[in-house]
Amino acid sequence: MPAGQGHPHLIARQRLLAALEQAASCAVTIITAPAGSGKSSLLRSWSDRQEQSHRPAIVQVQHEPDGQLFWLAVLDAVRGLAQDRDHTEELPAVAAPDFSSEAIVDRILDELAACPDRVSLLIDDVHELTSPEAQTQLTRMLTQLPDNAHVILAARRDLPLRLHRLRLDGRLAELRAADLRFTEDETRALLKASGIVLSDGATARLHERTEGWAAGLRLAVLSLHGHPDPERFVTEFGGSDRTVAEYLVAEMLDRQPRDVQDMLLRTSILTRVSGDLADVLTGRPGSERILLGLEDANAFVVSLDAERTWFRYHHLFADLLQLELRRVHPDEVRGLHRRAAAWFTEAGMVVEAVRHTQAAGDWAAAAKLFGNHSFGLMLDGQQETMQSLLDAFPSPSTADLPELSAVRAMLDLWRGRLDEAAAHLAVTTTCITDSPPERPARADATVSALSLELARRRGDVAEVMRHAALLTAPPTGSGFGSFSTSAEDIALGADLRVVALMNLGMVEAWSLGLPDGAKHLAEAVELARFIGRPYLEVAALSQLGFATKLHSFSDARRISEQALALAAQHGWDTAPILAPALVAQACTQVFNGEFDRCEATLTQADEALRTDAGPDIGVLHRFSWGLLHLARGRMSEAEAEFAAGYEMQAGMSHPHVLGGFVVGWLAATRARLGAVAEAQALLAAVDYALAGSAEVSNARAVIALVSGDPAAALAATSAVVDGTIRTTHVSTVVEAHVLAGLAHDEVGAQDRAWESVERALAASEPERLILPFVMADAGALLESVPRQRSAYGPWLTEVLDVIHGAVPATAATAGLGPGPVPELSATELRVLRYLPTNLSRPEIASELSVSVNTVSTHVRRIYAKLQATDRSSAVQRARELHLLGTGPTR
Repeated sequence: MPAGQGHPHLIARQRLLAALEQAASCAVTIITAPAGSGKSSLLRSWSDRQEQSHRPAIVQVQHEPDGQLFWLAVLDAVRGLAQDRDHTEELPAVAAPDFSSEAIVDRILDELAACPDRVSLLIDDVHELTSPEAQTQLTRMLTQLPDNAHVILAARRDLPLRLHRLRLDGRLAELRAADLRFTEDETRALLKASGIVLSDGATARLHERTEGWAAGLRLAVLSLHGHPDPERFVTEFGGSDRTVAEYLVAEMLDRQPRDVQDMLLRTSILTRVSGDLADVLTGRPGSERILLGLEDANAFVVSLDAERTWFRYHHLFADLLQLELRRVHPDEVRGLHRRAAAWFTEAGMVVEAVRHTQAAGDWAAAAKLFGNHSFGLMLDGQQETMQSLLDAFPSPSTADLPELSAVRAMLDLWRGRLDEAAAHLAVTTTCITDSPPERPARADATVSALSLELARRRGDVAEVMRHAALLTAPPTGSGFGSFSTSAEDIALGADLRVVALMNLGMVEAWSLGLPDGAKHLAEAVELARFIGRPYLEVAALSQLGFATKLHSFSDARRISEQALALAAQHGWDTAPILAPALVAQACTQVFNGEFDRCEATLTQADEALRTDAGPDIGVLHRFSWGLLHLARGRMSEAEAEFAAGYEMQAGMSHPHVLGGFVVGWLAATRARLGAVAEAQALLAAVDYALAGSAEVSNARAVIALVSGDPAAALAATSAVVDGTIRTTHVSTVVEAHVLAGLAHDEVGAQDRAWESVERALAASEPERLILPFVMADAGALLESVPRQRSAYGPWLTEVLDVIHGAVPATAATAGLGPGPVPELSATELRVLRYLPTNLSRPEIASELSVSVNTVSTHVRRIYAKLQATDRSSAVQRARELHLLGTGPTR
């Protein structure tokens, strides 16, 4: 390599050197890794770093039948360590017919013990020492080392040395292939030292392709120098690269017996291989033994499970094997793929079976296999995999295959592309209608399930009810209700019932506002759990949490958290099915005044809905962002989000149960922005059902207040506050009382205003609804209420604190504020929020309806938890932790 260019073995790898330094504190250290992993370079680098008082010596093992030359080399190296001893009178050690390795080992141990300093013997390529006698004597030497001696062994494979006593005594340390691999940061440092500039993506890909293998990185760096397009080189780099292929052939493939080479070539078509599958492809038994041996030998074979039944090949090694397979057996490749596909199909591993059928070029068979199992793949949350399988089909030659139309419909539904899904579903329906009457019931069932999903996402209540009735009906002897008693068809029937219950419950809850919605969703959760469909269970839980928030925020939180926890177990943290749970959480958080938490949750929901453009969940997602902007006083941003949700709702066939909220808050926000005429026009255009809703009535009250007509505002809220109009959620009643209080206050009817506030506090406290007070900008009105006149003094204080910028009690006590927040109880937090006022402890006790002694006890605990010495320092610390608002003191 030209001077000044980086070398993967020579760049400073402090992490690895530190690991070896720590391992060297034991009597024996063994480094085991494949060829080209940097074992020899590590030994040299570590040796060069040792001080004069610590003498290292390196011995390179050469392949020989009996080990005589090895022992002579070790003795010579050890003599070199004892530089102050005179060996001139000793007979030289030479190979001879009567050579005694046992006697040589005794001499080596004596020489080591005689060294005055700590010494290290570094023995490289120990795997070349194949003589059983030499291995036995090496074991003896290692177990009898003097205290001042340390030995490091480096080998390509695990050594047949009996060192269990050393391991049990903690005197044996090991570094393996995983320890020697370059990290991505080390790969980046290597490229920089070599003067090679690559993008972060290309660097990550190079690291991924080489799997941190030092020799692979070195060969890549050599090829990158002077390359006109480094980014393209990395994209194309693999084991078929000439320099890499030559190295792997020489160091790995050619060293294997003929039967092992044949197995490696024939199984290279697989991304993972087992012994049984390898036997099928080679046509002979014994493959598992070979795979286990290759892994033990660090021959670029990696086990994938604890039982060591499945294996894979190193990426670069797999590339080379596939190249060699095409060169040596070009006519057998398709046949190997067909045999693999048959094995995977029999084993129920559908994805691998489809991929190998595609690789064999059997496109019609692949489409049929894919179509028959696509519904199950969808219910297991494998849409990304389904898309990759679909993309592998050639176009347009397979565009008209009906099985693929159904798959395309599933994927379009998953992404919320409802018009495209309907078009593909129509093609599928036509093809099934024209097919023979003995077609499998699965085809009809799949179409009906997809039709149900499409109808639900469009808000088409009648179609949902029709398809749900079909899917939940008992067998009738005809159509797709007449499944056989096979295990597969029984499972399909259960799957379909979960899908039907879930979609039925969603429509009942969100389009019709029926309590049966939550009941059917709960049934879907239980059935999905019973049949072992975690993806469906997460989906149903997510929707159940979403529906439950109409009746109970606390239940909605609990159920949504269950959905989030189960999704996290399976890696579905940002899956679209989780969006309803995330949006439900965000809604409860924003209503409870937890604005920072709400923003974090909605950001996660953004990611979950990145691939889903559907209007159903999209309406509520935009609605939640609008609420958060409104709570933070960002009126323009709130108006934009509400407008986006309103437009999405127009694409629904049936109005959403929260439709009144969307149009009402959009109109109210426009009025508060000064666009009163636009707000009035919007409400004038709504249909009859929405026009009489409580949410629209509240919007009219906001418009009236903005227009300076408090009498009209009171008229608009009267039917809401007296219960004449049915409300979807109690938050609408709270908002109506707050708006009525503002109207009374504006006309000087202060007692009536305080009475409205008291009713609002009474209605809001059970669900801790703070948002209606915040978005109505009711802070001044609440400040005017005499504490002695309110039965909800502590709750009023908490609402005001949130209005003034504090974290609400529920969030603060859970440690959700910025920085480490002390664990304050809810009562302690209420007492704390009176400390910035001029109220005395007896007055605080009166406000809270507790004894003075109780207040004093809480104050002492507050001081201790906030590490404060007096009232002033406690208030200062509380403000730093955002436990208090920034508004006026009371």
